[in-house]
Amino acid sequence: MYSVGRPDAATEPMLPRLHRVRSTQSDGPDVVTLGLEPEDSQPMSFGPGQFNMLWAFGVGEAAISVRAGSDGLLLHSIREVGAITRALCAMKLGDVVGVRGPFGSGWDVEDGRDRDVVLVAGGLGLAPILPAAWEIAGRRADYRRALLLVGARSPGQMLFRRDLEQLQSRGLEVQMIVDHASAGWSGQVGLVTELVERSDFDASSALALVCGPEVMMRFTARALTDRGVPAGAVRISMERNMKCAIGLCGHCQLGPEFVCRDGPVFDYERMQPLMKVREL
Repeated sequence: MYSVGRPDAATEPMLPRLHRVRSTQSDGPDVVTLGLEPEDSQPMSFGPGQFNMLWAFGVGEAAISVRAGSDGLLLHSIREVGAITRALCAMKLGDVVGVRGPFGSGWDVEDGRDRDVVLVAGGLGLAPILPAAWEIAGRRADYRRALLLVGARSPGQMLFRRDLEQLQSRGLEVQMIVDHASAGWSGQVGLVTELVERSDFDASSALALVCGPEVMMRFTARALTDRGVPAGAVRISMERNMKCAIGLCGHCQLGPEFVCRDGPVFDYERMQPLMKVREL
């Protein structure tokens, strides 16, 4: 469904390509999805898990995961947390956004062939997981079990319900859980780690992909390894303060790693000791 590659980032990594906003959609109380179309009509190829730098002109750039490529549009789901993301979320149809990328490592779901694959997402961490989920759904016969475990703070913050329903119809086992239930919620209540503990999969040979808040990834990775998943088979997508996206500025340096260049996807075995370092 998606092709891995970064031809634009490789040739002109610091030069943004102009994109027009062709669609906007509210996906939650503070989450907006922008559908971006390249002005030069040249589609961007990307791998599941990669990210782009989105430039709100006059305000700044932010690293945003590519959620999907659909009907010639790049979909980016953005949570309003500061000046740059506020400007991006406020974009209207026809507005222009600068796009650099794609950058970073991907999920490499090919490594899960003939194995159980467990995808675990928390909150907006579901956006970078979805391209991997759709890749697996498109070649469902290549994988044994495929589980998508999704956690949210409340039912109202459970994102991308339509995607979850469609993925379930395509053969993924989708389970949802919320920290706090509200009226009308008949699903599970608790932490997403509880789904990891209760789900049926062959831990010894599983591939696990995890994305969400860093504290959630830390506890989820621990729950997976406690189940018997090798630490090297647990992959997490780190989110640090990325500015240049090519490993030059040092803003996202974490020990010997640059999250923008060497990640954002790392295996837990490599990242576990570094996750103790707090972001400044």
